[in-house]
Amino acid sequence: MREFLPEAFTLGCFLLYLVLSMKKRSPRLGALAVGLSFLGFLLSLWDLGQRGEFFNGAYRVDGLSQVFKVIIALGLFLVFGMGKEREDAERGYGAEFYAFLTLSAFGLMVLVSACELLTLFLALELSSYSLYLVLPLRREMPSQALEGGVKYLLFGAMASGITLYGMGYLYALSGSTRLEALVLQGEALEGLALILVFCGLFFKLSLFPFHFWAPDVYQGASNPTAAFIAGVPKVGALAVLLRFVALTPETEVLIRILWVFSALSMTFGNLSALVQRDLKRLLAYSGIAHAGYLMLGIISFEDLGRVSATYYVIVYLFMTLGAFMAVLFLLDSRGNPSLDDLRGLYRRSPLLAFTLAVSAFSLVGIPPTGGFMGKLLLFTSAFKAGYLYLVIIGAVNTALSLFYYLNLVRLSYCREPEGVLGEIRLGPFQKALCLGLIAVIIYLGLFPTVLERLLGAALTT
Repeated sequence: MREFLPEAFTLGCFLLYLVLSMKKRSPRLGALAVGLSFLGFLLSLWDLGQRGEFFNGAYRVDGLSQVFKVIIALGLFLVFGMGKEREDAERGYGAEFYAFLTLSAFGLMVLVSACELLTLFLALELSSYSLYLVLPLRREMPSQALEGGVKYLLFGAMASGITLYGMGYLYALSGSTRLEALVLQGEALEGLALILVFCGLFFKLSLFPFHFWAPDVYQGASNPTAAFIAGVPKVGALAVLLRFVALTPETEVLIRILWVFSALSMTFGNLSALVQRDLKRLLAYSGIAHAGYLMLGIISFEDLGRVSATYYVIVYLFMTLGAFMAVLFLLDSRGNPSLDDLRGLYRRSPLLAFTLAVSAFSLVGIPPTGGFMGKLLLFTSAFKAGYLYLVIIGAVNTALSLFYYLNLVRLSYCREPEGVLGEIRLGPFQKALCLGLIAVIIYLGLFPTVLERLLGAALTT
């Protein structure tokens, strides 16, 4: 059936990579993965208007699910396109690397359509376990990769257990596992049960206090894997949060907890990023801070908040992957770059330096980038919902983030490297990808109403 086309195609790609993994060498596997992921993105776009309910209402194809499937498919394509065929991190594990990331994307696609608690939980676990498997594949830094993988597994298992416990409470309160059958009255116990269910989603978002895994996982994972974890799983987690929020009354307990999580996540992430020297750890703490910004849209419990959060997660995907372009190409050894490795980047690769600069400006929220419009929409939705103090905390944290984001630009353009470093050569596809990321980030900052109207129409159907 056409309604399942994105999921079916993604699952088929996973099975293909699984078969190819049995061969010792698969020439041009990277090009094949890029081509298939782009085709998957086009199919998800073609399937955007499909609607329907299946499996007795446990699986729903609606505007929200289809929009987020497009974003997930796009994220997978961008991550595969950013990688290099000779990437040492996955040498000997190429097919497995593509297979597990594709399987994780498939789990996220199922997750955004799940309208039943057990289906949701299984999809959440499928997307997570695929990443648990791909993390230790890094050969270049095996000890860090193993440490990051173990931490990701342990914290993920704890978050899953808490989530399952919360689902049990919701079932006991409502007598059903269907989301629409969760007739909640706004009581304190219901709010606590929802927070327990949200734990697995907060883990995906790396929201405080479920963030402890992020810095070590980003640092230990191979660069393409870290880029995937930094952006794509957050898309699926946000979709489920939006689905729950649409069905949940505003309870005082729930609002207070989300308020505190948002404020602490923004503050902790930005303060921790200020002292980081490893570029991937800095981006990890940046992700923790941006998860707090996303909560500004969730906490409003209104359509404007849903649209603003979705708009921001799309922009966040582009600007984070733009920053990871520098991570992927800075070092010939494919190690973990430090801030000092950014020195003189404009001489080694002007296009890569400009991509990093535009991404950093957008992550801060400087006009005319998409990050500015995304934060403006989030702050507006929270302000209209009456959360003035949270908006002020967000604005202060945005100013705080100026110091470390603009430091990336300063090092790239205003500091000379120690010694003589070779030119960074980007392939034609990587150059096109850099130009595309720059164009999209600036376009979303200059013309936000186009995407905002599309999201508003899709998320209400």
